Amino acid sequence: MGKPQLPNAYVQYMRQMLGKEADAFINSYQQPRTHGLRFNSLKATPERLQQVTELFSLTPVPWCESGYYYDENQRPGKHAYHAAGLYYIQEPSAMSAVEMLNPQSGETILDLAAAPGGKTTHIASLIQDRGLLISNEIHPARAKILAENVERMGLASVVVTCAAPGELAARFPATFDRIMLDAPCSGEGMFRKDADAVTDWTEDLVTLCVNRQWDILQDAYTMLKPGGTMAYSTCTFNREENEGMMERLVAAYPDLTLVRTERIWPHLNRGEGHFVAILTKAEARHANIGESEESMSTAKRHGKKGKAGRQNNPGKETQSAWDAFIAWSDEHMPDHVVRTGRPLLFGEALYALPDSGAALLSDERLSGLKLPRAGLHVGDWKKGRFEPAHALALSIAPDAAARMQHVTLEADSDLTAAYLRGESLPADAALKGWTLVTVDGLPLGWGKASGGQLKNRLPKGLRRMQ
Repeated sequence: MGKPQLPNAYVQYMRQMLGKEADAFINSYQQPRTHGLRFNSLKATPERLQQVTELFSLTPVPWCESGYYYDENQRPGKHAYHAAGLYYIQEPSAMSAVEMLNPQSGETILDLAAAPGGKTTHIASLIQDRGLLISNEIHPARAKILAENVERMGLASVVVTCAAPGELAARFPATFDRIMLDAPCSGEGMFRKDADAVTDWTEDLVTLCVNRQWDILQDAYTMLKPGGTMAYSTCTFNREENEGMMERLVAAYPDLTLVRTERIWPHLNRGEGHFVAILTKAEARHANIGESEESMSTAKRHGKKGKAGRQNNPGKETQSAWDAFIAWSDEHMPDHVVRTGRPLLFGEALYALPDSGAALLSDERLSGLKLPRAGLHVGDWKKGRFEPAHALALSIAPDAAARMQHVTLEADSDLTAAYLRGESLPADAALKGWTLVTVDGLPLGWGKASGGQLKNRLPKGLRRMQ
């Protein structure tokens, strides 16, 4: 079956926009799509990078140091290294936005429309998982996928929220050092990889996206600190959703400066296409007054009412669960340090809130907010007994894993495939209790050893059918 025909209105628009370049641009849609992956700096040593580069015949993406192209006949997403969070499958053009945002370790950052997680995991990798990254997705099903990708990459600094941008703006005015807004768009850069994107495109869709983007941008502005930086990106080509949107934004907010814009074109670059704009917000002369006024106006705009917050001190059950985790950790993984400001217990699930989020994410701010992932899921507290979570295993650095009780499997072995299917494995008869399973030294999940067998503790939702 051939590729769907490009909409006539779209073709005419792009011919008008590009002039002499239009033929080359339109013809690029007949070329194969590009494929890319980006390494997770928390797990990718130079030796590992070289190994995987040779394994998949990777070539560098010019605008992203950790990004690489792979040929479509390769399947790195099916490899055990992908399950271990060594890399993230990501369209190469999309890697440009976070590189331009240039996040720094220790900052408070927001990824406002984050699913499925490419830009979130990129930010966390660049900041070495130090600081606070709130990663938001308004749609619950997509927020769940986002949380799973954050978990797979072994991240502790990320809090995943599921909220409308306006709800976040009411809770977090003038809060973030940097904001990444990969805005919902008409998806013109998706045409080569998604036939539905072609058939769904209409001029009315562009108008709908423009209106939606404008609403989200106003909330993003509210949440950006004075002196902060925002990256706005789309995977579409029309001016209305890109340069036109930026012109409108800086006209409406004189304290914003448009620092630079960049486009990646599929007929000029090896990628599907992307637009990125970087903006900065001027330092406030009276920051405290400004923040107070902005907070009040934002709360009024979104109808948020203040309510007394609970104390940040954990309750008795939470403290018991945390004490049990610390005791378990001291016994099984003494070299692995979980950075946390405070524990949070949701039902049986125990989370470690990032250090930087302890003060910012007060009980008042968290009250009523949907949190698919409240930091690092360290384990579950079941009837007075602690059990480690899969997320905890994936957060362990390879060098720390080597000093724990563990079994190492080879990536291409039948045992690795069996583990990923959820099967029990043979084990040394002397091996007892919780055991980390690694693939070539990379943590893959937990097993529990007894009687010469390693019972598989890989979550059922992550097990492969074949």
